[in-house]
Amino acid sequence: MSQKTVRLTMAQAVARFLTRQMTVIDGQRVPIFGGVFAIFGHGNVAGVGEALYAVRQTLPTYRAQNEQGMANAAIAFAKASFRRRFMACTTSIGPGALNMVTSAALAHVNRLPVLFLPGDVFANRRPDPVLQQVESFGDGTISANDCFRPVSRYFDRITRPEQIIPALRRAMQVLTDPADCGPVTLSLCQDVQAEAYDYPESFFDEKVWVPRRIEPDPDELAAAIATLKKAKKPIIVAGGGVLYSEASAELAAFAEKHGIPVVETQAGKSSLPHSHPLNMGSVGVTGTSASNRLAEETDVVLAVGSRLQDFTTGSWALFKNDELKIVGLNVQPFDAGKHNALPLISDARIGLARISAGLDEHKAESAWTEEAKAGKTEWMVTADKATATTNTALPSDAQVIGAVQRARGGRKTTLVCAAGGLPGELHKLWQAEEPGGYHMEYGFSTMGYEVAGGLGVALARPERDVIVMVGDGSYMMLNSEIASSIMLGAKFTIVLLDNAGYGCINRLQMETGGANFNNLLMDTHHVELPQIDFAAHAAAMGAVARKVGSIPELETALAETANEKRTTVIVIDTDPLITTEAGGHWWDVAVPEVSEREQVKTARQGYEKALQSQRFG
Repeated sequence: MSQKTVRLTMAQAVARFLTRQMTVIDGQRVPIFGGVFAIFGHGNVAGVGEALYAVRQTLPTYRAQNEQGMANAAIAFAKASFRRRFMACTTSIGPGALNMVTSAALAHVNRLPVLFLPGDVFANRRPDPVLQQVESFGDGTISANDCFRPVSRYFDRITRPEQIIPALRRAMQVLTDPADCGPVTLSLCQDVQAEAYDYPESFFDEKVWVPRRIEPDPDELAAAIATLKKAKKPIIVAGGGVLYSEASAELAAFAEKHGIPVVETQAGKSSLPHSHPLNMGSVGVTGTSASNRLAEETDVVLAVGSRLQDFTTGSWALFKNDELKIVGLNVQPFDAGKHNALPLISDARIGLARISAGLDEHKAESAWTEEAKAGKTEWMVTADKATATTNTALPSDAQVIGAVQRARGGRKTTLVCAAGGLPGELHKLWQAEEPGGYHMEYGFSTMGYEVAGGLGVALARPERDVIVMVGDGSYMMLNSEIASSIMLGAKFTIVLLDNAGYGCINRLQMETGGANFNNLLMDTHHVELPQIDFAAHAAAMGAVARKVGSIPELETALAETANEKRTTVIVIDTDPLITTEAGGHWWDVAVPEVSEREQVKTARQGYEKALQSQRFG
C-alpha cells in the first residue's frame, strides 16, 4: 500500500503542520496557534521565513522589536488564553536565540505553553564555524541553543528533515498537556530548514486539541474527603491551576456549599470575584490580613492548582498550626506532593466537584466562616484608606492603584504587571471581578515583561480594556514593543510609575539592614543623574503620551484616553519609600551573619528569630 506524500522543505512542513492544529473555544473550532512572532536573521530567514510567507493568510507572522519582548508577548497570549491557545517564536542562531532563554525560563516556571523555533548551526558542518556559532572545544555537538535545555519541557535539535515528524507531534503533546505544559524548543539547523523530504500527507491532517481533564484516583479522593471532614478551620488556596482549568464557577460553588474561605496566590488571583464574600484576597508575603490570619490558624489547606512557592507560604513560616495537613489538588504530581501533602492528582474542575460530592452537606464550622467574613470587612477598611485619593506631590503605589481602579477598573479590565514593588501592592489591593482580570507574571518576576505582556494580552483578548502598570526601572529594561503594538493595532494603556530607581529592592535592602546603595538613581555611582522624559520617549514610538502631576489628574487622563485607538502611556512620579504596611508576612531573605554595620547586626537578629517559625519539610 503506497503512502501519499507531499514534497516540502523541513521549514515548510513545520509551517503547514502548525496551521492544521486546532482547538475549540466557546463551541467554535479555531487555530490553536494564534500566530508566530518572528525576527529574521541569516539562520532562519531563508528557510523558516519563506515557509511562513506561504502560510501568512492562515498563520499570521508578527514582526517584533526584541526577541525577549516577542517571546514575553507570546507567553502573555497563552496566559490570557488560559493555555487554550498559544504562539510560536522564531529567531536566527546566536544572540537572537539566546535573547529568548529568559522568556523560556519564565514560561517554564509558570507552566505556560510557547513554541520556540530558533535557527541553529549547519547539521552538515561544511561551513563551520558559521556566523554567530558558539564553539565548544570539547564537544562538537553543542550550540548556543543548548541553553534552552534546562528551561524547556521538551527540547529537540532537528538535524534531518524527517525528524520533524515525531518532534512536532511530541511538541504538541507537551504544549497541550495539563501537567507537563510549558515551553518547547525545536532547534532548527539552518541547512536542514531548506532540505526537502517527501512527507506523508496524513501528517498534515487537521487535529483538534481539547483540554485533558484528569480524574482523581479513588483512594486519593477518599483520603482528601476524610481529611476535609475532620477539619475545624479549613481554607482553600486558589492557584493558577483554577484559572487554567476554567474552574472558577466550581470553586465558588464549593466554597459556598461548604463554608470554606478562599485565599488567592499571585497566579490564582481573580479565581473568584473580589466581591465574593468568601474571597479573602491575597495570601502570604503580599497577603491581606484577612487571608494571613486564617492561614496562621488553619488545620487543613486544600491547595488547588498551586506550586506553594515561598511567597504563598511566607517562606513556610505562615502556617502555624501544629496539626496542619495539606491536600494538594493538582494535575502535576510534582506540585501535588510538596511539603508532605496528601496528593490528589486531578483536574481542578473535576477534583473540586468530586470532593464536594463526597463531602455531601458537610460544612465548616459557622464560627470559622463568620470569622473569615469579619476579617475581610476589616481588611477592606484598611485597603480603602491605602488607595484613597490624595493631592500629595509624590503619591504611593497604592494611591495610584486606587486611581486606576476607580477610573478603569471595570469587569472588562485586565490588569497586567510583573516585577518590583507593584506586584505586592496589586496582589493586596487590586479588585478583579472576572477570571483573568488580574494578569501577573510573578513566578519568575521578570522585569521587562509588562509592556510586552500587555501586547500579548491585547492580541489574545482584544475585547478587554488592558491596563499595564509598570515602574520606571522595568520600563527601561524592555519597552520597545510599544512600537509593535502601534504597528499591530493592539492597543493598551500603560500607567508608568516613576520613582527614580528600583524602589522595591531599595526597600528590601533597607529592611535587611543594608545601606541605600545602587538601587535608587540618587544612590548610584554617577556623574550626572538621568532626566528621562518618559512621555516624550513613548510618544516617539507612536503612543499617545501624557505626564500627570497628581492622582486627580491621573484619573482624568485615564478617563479621557479610555477610547483612544492606539496604545497610551500615562506617566506619574511616585514616592519610592511608601508601601502598604498592613497585611503581608515575613519573607526569607538571608541577612549576613557578619558585618561591621549595626543595622545589619540588628537585622540578623530579627532574621534568626523569624527562622524559628519556619516549618521544614
